[in-house]
Amino acid sequence: MKGFQFSQYVPPEQKEGNKFDHLLNIFQQLLLITSGDVEQAMSWMNQLDRQYGLTDDKYGMGDFFQELKDKGYLTEENAEGQMKMTAKSEQTIRKSALDEIFGKLKRSNAGGNHNTPYTGTGDELSSDIRTYQFGDSLEQISMTESIRNAQINSGVEDFTLMERDLEVTQKEQKTQTSTVLMIDISHSMILYGEDRITPAKKVALALVELVKQKYPKDTLDIVVFGNDAWQIQAKDLPYLEVGPYHTNTVAGLELAMDLLRRRKNKNKQIFMITDGKPTCLKEGIKYYKNSFGLDRKVVSKTLTLAAQARRLEIPITTFMIATDQYLKQFVQEFTKVNNGRAYYSGLQGLGNMMFEDFQRNRRKNIK
Repeated sequence: MKGFQFSQYVPPEQKEGNKFDHLLNIFQQLLLITSGDVEQAMSWMNQLDRQYGLTDDKYGMGDFFQELKDKGYLTEENAEGQMKMTAKSEQTIRKSALDEIFGKLKRSNAGGNHNTPYTGTGDELSSDIRTYQFGDSLEQISMTESIRNAQINSGVEDFTLMERDLEVTQKEQKTQTSTVLMIDISHSMILYGEDRITPAKKVALALVELVKQKYPKDTLDIVVFGNDAWQIQAKDLPYLEVGPYHTNTVAGLELAMDLLRRRKNKNKQIFMITDGKPTCLKEGIKYYKNSFGLDRKVVSKTLTLAAQARRLEIPITTFMIATDQYLKQFVQEFTKVNNGRAYYSGLQGLGNMMFEDFQRNRRKNIK
């Protein structure tokens, strides 16, 4: 019997297509960091190429840029005549973020809904069997179980299938969920030389693509908040930038709850990504600001909204990108008032935690 024979592994030659895909992945990361500034991202790509030799004599950076245009990732057909991303490029960035952050997610054949522990009217058959009831569809009837019951009740020689013999397969109850994702764009998101907004954008892009692919009946609204709060579209995420803002958490929560009031789904939730304390309120046309510590006036209004969301059965999950003890205490109090959840995360684990809570809340909120 022959044993195993070992030899030196010679990797296959890299094809040009793989070279393009590799460069595209780097380029997409740079587009997020530069908030969609194509020319700046291209400049950085050239610098990386000089430093790390990303290209070779056969396939240069000019070939890569031309291929980006040929394949529809970039275009100069706009009023300014500048190189900009296309809708295809934006979609590719979302898919890339989904693969990177939620890579463990397996494709489902369920058709894009949320399974729950409950049975009832739905789209997909389960393994549970029950007695036939008026209104059940014909395709639900379990013929094997029904014929067996008829044989037992009427015998083989005088076989008769009666209504009492019929058994049906339960259908899985499906749920629809409305989510608002709040993103802090105050100046502290880039304070002390740490880029916190890019990971936040990446997680948001992944969540958008997750909902589009796996839960198309769900709704996902995105709210950004600084001195004020406003709604943005998924296509705006790659271009999102931090501003010279304070943190008006109250404005963000008010807008998020207003958006959820318009949704007819019973299951509603808010995700909030922030790294700082609430420091701002808007009173009429003026702003009340205090960046030094936790201002009692601002905190009180924020906690009032947390309690209001709880009464409306809207859980708030806070992803706190900070480690200051006094900020943790505030988030703990905010979470307790809302009966929500809180995570104190570095930037690395943010995506996985959000995905897990995204799934958990759907099961938890069913009434």
